Amino acid sequence: MSGSEIDGGPTATGPVDNAWSLKIPAFKAEDNPHRLLEESSFATLFPKYREKYLREHWPLVQKALEEYAVKAELDLLEGSMTVKTTRKTWDPYIIVKARDVIKLLSRSVPFEQAVRVLQDDIGSDVIKISSLVRNREKFVKRRQRLIGPNGCTLKSIELLTNCYVLVQGQTVAALGPYKGLQQVRRIVEDTMKNIHPIYNIKALMIKRELAKDPKLQNENWERFLPKFSSKNVSKRKQPKNKKEKKPYTPFPPPQQESKIDKMIASGEFFLKEEQKRAKRKREQEARHEEAEKKRQERRAQVFIPPEEKPTEQKQEKNDINLEEFKNKVKKGLKKRSVQS
Repeated sequence: MSGSEIDGGPTATGPVDNAWSLKIPAFKAEDNPHRLLEESSFATLFPKYREKYLREHWPLVQKALEEYAVKAELDLLEGSMTVKTTRKTWDPYIIVKARDVIKLLSRSVPFEQAVRVLQDDIGSDVIKISSLVRNREKFVKRRQRLIGPNGCTLKSIELLTNCYVLVQGQTVAALGPYKGLQQVRRIVEDTMKNIHPIYNIKALMIKRELAKDPKLQNENWERFLPKFSSKNVSKRKQPKNKKEKKPYTPFPPPQQESKIDKMIASGEFFLKEEQKRAKRKREQEARHEEAEKKRQERRAQVFIPPEEKPTEQKQEKNDINLEEFKNKVKKGLKKRSVQS
């Protein structure tokens, strides 16, 4: 009998419908009594601004890795972190988990979140987004779109995928369940390809609600998911004066006359060399006379007085009302007589 049958555990011999529902058994020290034969180590660099944080939390990192018999070293001179296996290390994969811990710490992930990677059902993923967009302005806008106003979009992604997501510089660090990491990577890559994250967030919300209904488990969910149409709008500057296209004709344009053809048509081709020179001289003299005439007119333009506008004499209109004037005079005389 196998060990699983003795322990009374479930036996899975055939295909499994939902692999995500399987529970990973814990790898204990009793499973590898002979320990590891070779020593493995990983090192990673960290930026200068992370030195203070790492120096304060390094004892906690060492304590967390000592539970799995892994040694951690911090070199402040070179700016590097190193993890090594020891003779007591029993888990061969724990060194890869420890490497992910120091990698996340160097990417500004807090210690409380980075130490969760040591668990079997928790993984990490560092997504490089710098190579997905060439234009710097578009890169900054799409990265900000991933964060959202006041971090709302990033928070909703974390709640739907059960992952911790940190957008830092040219990378996006994520840690959580393996299924959630796949969803985070798809959302990040689609966002950098100019697909708004709200479409993927809505799809995750709809899938979560559909999974609760047992009637829809074996049906296709495509009709419930949101669909978006990609609009590729060209922002190339259009010319100010566009040439209108002439109607298409299958016949080629007529051949242009050459210089000799024009000379033959005008009769100049049959003239002698002396006659040609005399003709050119006459044409040149005519051009000079015309230019001299224009020059004289332009000089004489200064001495021509401008035209004076005729002054319009305003005729004074006699609009005085005699009756009103007489009344005013009478009132004035009465006031004088009263005062005197």
